[in-house]
Amino acid sequence: MKIEKDTVVTVTARIHDSKGKLLDDGKTARAYLHGGYGNTLRGIEVALENQEKGFSTTLTLQPSLAFGERDESLVTSIPKSQFPPGIKVGGHLEGTDDQGRRQVFTVAKIKGDVVHLDGNHPLAGEDLQIAIKVLDVRAALPEEIQHGHAHGDHGHHH
Repeated sequence: MKIEKDTVVTVTARIHDSKGKLLDDGKTARAYLHGGYGNTLRGIEVALENQEKGFSTTLTLQPSLAFGERDESLVTSIPKSQFPPGIKVGGHLEGTDDQGRRQVFTVAKIKGDVVHLDGNHPLAGEDLQIAIKVLDVRAALPEEIQHGHAHGDHGHHH
């Protein structure tokens, strides 16, 4: 079966950042619903379209096909007094953007009475090297299409 819209694809992916740092060892299989549901990186979907079980390749994904470019407008500073005690660098805070969409911020640094937050994905602006192997391809169940993600082995569990 070919990988196309509304197929569930099970893959392993060994991922390195642009500096060669290992981000994922590729030992854990993951399933995603293919076809623009946002369940995997856009560059992975593009590379796997029309491929079959057993296909493997190594990709270099530029930021536009991975986690996007850095957006400096997502970097902000807020007085430390507005945070609960115990805030630490590397911590995550969830809020909403101007359109009411969920936004996750990472505490980038704390300098004096000011907390610096970064709303970019930690890998935004990074090229990624991905060695990917397709372990299985199957037709998605109607419920998976309705929910917008894979269920069962290596996918989402309700």
